[in-house]
Amino acid sequence: MELYESLFIIRPSITDEETNALIEKMKAVAEKTGAQFIKSENWGRKKLAYEVRRERKGTYVYFYFKGPNNTVGELERAYRLEDNIIKFLTVHLEKELVPRRAPEAPSEEFAGGRI
Repeated sequence: MELYESLFIIRPSITDEETNALIEKMKAVAEKTGAQFIKSENWGRKKLAYEVRRERKGTYVYFYFKGPNNTVGELERAYRLEDNIIKFLTVHLEKELVPRRAPEAPSEEFAGGRI
């Protein structure tokens, strides 16, 4: 099993229920090939850097999963067939992502003055 990240953008004109149904549909496509999801996040509607298929905004969805080699092919095939997905990218990862560390509290020495 290999590690992958996949990000896709959904057309913003569809309803939240349709968006959630589409996310679940894409997860089911990946799970059908044996993928195991580590993280699945809906990042919400954001402005696109440039116009894509006449859309200036899109709903970003992020998948982080382990899966066999055929998972990416099936998932990207499903992305292409779905008209409401306007852009996607899947990346193979060499090693696991390092979780973010919580920001450290400033020490007392530097809390109130200049360095």
